[in-house]
Amino acid sequence: MALHKIADFNPDYKQHFNGREIKGLDVYAGEEKIGSVDDVLVDDGGRFRYLVINTGVWIVGKKVLLPIGLAHVSADSTRIYAQNLTKAQAEALPEFTDDLKIDYDREEQIRNVYRPATSMQQNRPPMTGAEDMRNMPPTTTSMVADRDTYNYDKEPNLYNLNEQNHSSLKLYEERLVTTTNRQKTGEAIVSKHIETETATASVPVEKERIVVERIPGNSGSVVTPSDTNFQSGEVARMEVYEEVPEFHKEAFVREEVRVSKVVDKETVTAQEQLRREELDVNVEGHSVVETKN
Repeated sequence: MALHKIADFNPDYKQHFNGREIKGLDVYAGEEKIGSVDDVLVDDGGRFRYLVINTGVWIVGKKVLLPIGLAHVSADSTRIYAQNLTKAQAEALPEFTDDLKIDYDREEQIRNVYRPATSMQQNRPPMTGAEDMRNMPPTTTSMVADRDTYNYDKEPNLYNLNEQNHSSLKLYEERLVTTTNRQKTGEAIVSKHIETETATASVPVEKERIVVERIPGNSGSVVTPSDTNFQSGEVARMEVYEEVPEFHKEAFVREEVRVSKVVDKETVTAQEQLRREELDVNVEGHSVVETKN
């Protein structure tokens, strides 16, 4: 299962701490300050899995991972107590860096450092110093499963949250969040081009022509000399017109094209399996437990 920095998983993570910032809280082992909380790692379901502890001058600025089950939040939420964490353990832990790949093998290295202490912490008082590492019993393969079947619930001492030690940490619950992502799915290009065709137009025209009609006189009729007026150079003038066709081109709006887009809405339905954390309270004997909402 992948691990995520809490701010990457939920930018509003402070609401799970009553608006307080968990990063930067001092970390103590007993009465000794050993560093501060640098970050929190959660799994895909938002469950707290590790605190990233910056050991500061305790081990020259080394960052290590502390399983959340081994952390105790103080009543006033101002300190984190690392239960049974010794300097020898911190030195044996792999160093955490931002680019470190946290996979099953890396987590096994981390768990193997803490497992002996967690297996004995119910039966003996915590040890201090290097004697912890010298007197730890070997880890047995029966304690955990392989990489294909392992889950955090198999080691509640390392990963369980409880009301006593983690009163300020809220339980996460998955919810299905719907968002929309606007992305380009296509493009329509509207353009125009010129097509050429040969057009034929006909127009009727009128042309004038002169018609000369000869009308013969009365043959043999005699006129008096006074009725005759012989003149040379007499001219009859008549203008002739005809229509000349003129052709020219003119542009006009044949049609208008408007390009627009409309938004069609549809509902997309998805189904996912959602998980949530529930608090388990185990009561032994005649203990009276009062649960307040």
